[in-house]
Amino acid sequence: MKKSPIILALDTKDLETAKSWISATNSSISIYKIGLEFFLKFGAAGLTQLRNAGDFEVFLDLKLHDIPNTVAGAVASVRDLAPKFLTVHASGGAQMIRAAAESGPSISITAVTILTSLTDENVRDIGFARNSQESAINLAKLAKTSGAKSIVCSPFEATAIRDAVGNELEIITPGVRPVGGDLGDQKRVMTPEQAIQAGANYLVIGRPITDLAKDSLAAMTQGAAKILENLNS
Repeated sequence: MKKSPIILALDTKDLETAKSWISATNSSISIYKIGLEFFLKFGAAGLTQLRNAGDFEVFLDLKLHDIPNTVAGAVASVRDLAPKFLTVHASGGAQMIRAAAESGPSISITAVTILTSLTDENVRDIGFARNSQESAINLAKLAKTSGAKSIVCSPFEATAIRDAVGNELEIITPGVRPVGGDLGDQKRVMTPEQAIQAGANYLVIGRPITDLAKDSLAAMTQGAAKILENLNS
C-alpha cells in the first residue's frame, strides 16, 4: 500500500458521501479517519462498507475515556475491524492506557493529549496546572510509558514532544490548514509543511479537502494531490 502522511477526516453522517470522498482521494491518501459522527451512526457495518470504496487503513478516532476495564472491553469490541490507529484520551491515566494497549496489541493505541480546539485559557479552565504545551508533553510521556504507540497533539507541541519521547512514538497532528484555509473551530494550527517540519509523522486534514467536493469530486482529487505534492517537494 502507498504511504502518505495525510489522514483524511471522513466527518460526515452520510455513507455514500464518505464513499465518494474515498474514491476521489485514494490515489493520494492511504489512511482515513473514522470519528464519532460516522461511527455512532453506522458502526462496524458502515466501516466494512467503506472498505469496498478503496484500499486504505483506518484511523478509528473514538477518543475512549473511561475506567480501565471499560476501555479494555471497548478496544476488544473493535479489534476485528483491524484499525491501524485507535484513539484514547491520555488524561484517562496510565492504567487506562495500559489496559487499552494490552487489549489491542496489534493496534497502535493513540493517546490524545490536548485537543487542538483548546486555548491555554481553556486548558486552565479545565483544571490543568500547566499551559497547553507543558500539559501535552507530560501526557505524551505518560502515554509512552503506559504502552501507547502513537499520540495526537497540536503541531505547536510536536517538536517539544518529539524531543521528550524520541522516535518511538508516531506523532499525529490535527489542526493543520493550508495557507488561507478556514480555521473552523481549531485554535492552534499550522500549515501541512510546517507540521511535518515540526516533527509530525501524520497530518489529520478534513474540511480543507472535503469542502472542495462542494464544487466537484475532481476538485477534491486535485486538492488532496496538491497538498501531497507540496509536502513531497
